[in-house]
Amino acid sequence: MKETTKTMKKISSLLRPLAKTTFAIAAAFSLITAAQAATGPAEKTELKFGFIKLTDMADLAVAYENGYFDDEGLTVELEAQANWKVVLDRVISGELDGSHMLMAQPVAANIGYGTQAELVIPFTMTQNTYAITVSNEIWKKMKKNVPVGADGKPVHPISASTLKPVVDSMKDAGKSIQMGVVFPVSTHNMGLRYWLAAGGINPGLYAPHKGDTTGQIDAEVLLSVTPPPQMPATMEAGTIQGYSVGEPWNQQAVFRGIGVPVIAVHNKMGDKVFGVKKEFIQKYPNTSVRVVKAMIRAAKWLDENNNANRSAAAKMISAAHYVGADYKVIANSMTGVFEYERKDVRPTPDFNVFFRYNASYPHTSDAVWYLTQMRRWGQIPEAKPDSWYMEMGKKAVAPEIYQQAAADLIAEGKMAASDFPDFKTFNGIRAVNETEWIDGVQFDAAKPNEYLTKFKIGLKGDEKI
Repeated sequence: MKETTKTMKKISSLLRPLAKTTFAIAAAFSLITAAQAATGPAEKTELKFGFIKLTDMADLAVAYENGYFDDEGLTVELEAQANWKVVLDRVISGELDGSHMLMAQPVAANIGYGTQAELVIPFTMTQNTYAITVSNEIWKKMKKNVPVGADGKPVHPISASTLKPVVDSMKDAGKSIQMGVVFPVSTHNMGLRYWLAAGGINPGLYAPHKGDTTGQIDAEVLLSVTPPPQMPATMEAGTIQGYSVGEPWNQQAVFRGIGVPVIAVHNKMGDKVFGVKKEFIQKYPNTSVRVVKAMIRAAKWLDENNNANRSAAAKMISAAHYVGADYKVIANSMTGVFEYERKDVRPTPDFNVFFRYNASYPHTSDAVWYLTQMRRWGQIPEAKPDSWYMEMGKKAVAPEIYQQAAADLIAEGKMAASDFPDFKTFNGIRAVNETEWIDGVQFDAAKPNEYLTKFKIGLKGDEKI
């Protein structure tokens, strides 16, 4: 473990010998196989990457602290960012060479929702890693509707149907619940909306073609954007009565005694990714592969031996220049347990997944799922054919970078072929039964429009606002 500086800069300086052969990646992103030559020297060696203060930035911290970036001849600076909008803007402007991102940020940028830009995902940093928390006041009202087990504790996951009577009662009194999400196209926004709708609560619609980007049309619960680290304080102040966010900010609510997580998400779906401009990969293909090599090794280290390294990782990222939260708070989710109420601690080994289940691979089907939810809630205002969803999904990912990185690591003896899927047959599309949310509806990436018809709440078919 390296000593940290008093400044926010994290710069590595040890340069390792580099391979002598080179390869070029075509603009069309042709498929790379393990049979090709090893990656040549990095075209750009001094890099600045961004991150948000969340536990799921751990791949970057581990790649730096364990010297994996050094091994690739890369001098890396890691810099905390204020919020997801700043992350997006600074990657697009080139102030950041790449960053910890929400998976749907590159997806949305490519279709021109919000800011238009060509961004790609060569590596998925985590799947799952977030929860939904409500204030003590709301929990007290909904708890009486929640089934309990033989041990007298609430049965998890908790359905939003237990919140609906509370929402209806408040509506009758002329009031509404306010909840926070971290960004309009975030996993957390889509996950919270999915959870609410599955319980019969309308989370509201967007109408960007009419200039309405609040997402509150016909909403029974009002959702608004709050930066992740500010979630607990904003709820404690009474501005919001709940939120959906990554860790450690749900566990922080429990430790501070101000709220209760009602669901910790456990589906297999990419959450945070490493995002870069498409131009960066085209200009610096070797650098891109070497960055992903370092991050693959970090992801493997985080998950190997049944999470044996998680305690060390939690200590690592608890530092002020990383997440800056108490180790005990971070360790809860990172080490495989999750605390819902004080002393209600339950095993959750898959709450944070960095590598197993092929979690670090940039799945096309995950990008397609986010597009279906953008269509469901009106961010995509008009119907699109199934082929469009798949085309846009493929546009958002760069699996050839990941595959070359994996091939290099196998050739170098740092990883085994068994650590990865068979790239000759694997197409980045998850099995239909692999991604299920709380309502049990299965997702087939090849049939996005059919998938949307399975939901009572939300747009589908040719429906418009």
